[in-house]
Amino acid sequence: MKEAESYIDGYFQKYPGVKKYLNETIANAKRDGFVSTLYNRRRALPELSSGNFNTRSFGERVAMNMPIQGTAADIIKIAMLNVSARLRREKFSAKIVLQVHDELLLEAPKEESDSVKYILKEEMERVAELSVPLVADVNVGESWYATK
Repeated sequence: MKEAESYIDGYFQKYPGVKKYLNETIANAKRDGFVSTLYNRRRALPELSSGNFNTRSFGERVAMNMPIQGTAADIIKIAMLNVSARLRREKFSAKIVLQVHDELLLEAPKEESDSVKYILKEEMERVAELSVPLVADVNVGESWYATK
């Protein structure tokens, strides 16, 4: 526990803006009763007004986590829709097979692989305008395992 606490303290010393953001996020959530993603998807947080310490602490962890992870989930879902629509529009037979966190797995005939790679990378990298660039790595293989 002490080692973990030391690691976390060191991180916040190195990146004080992160600590400030997290504290502000919790304060805003307590005031508003919810947190939201960059795309305005909300998560109510009645836990923050609980008299139970464990429930309130859980609410604080959700308040810190949801805006970031929720925004990432929104981004990948929008990317999936954009990729799927573009593949249909451009008459490819490739299909999205699976989404896991920030990864999309597509199945495509070999003759489409170069074009589908280009489309996938382009759509995933331009799906959102953030203060940092989105960078997508695209690999081809006979199986998901073989692409790693």
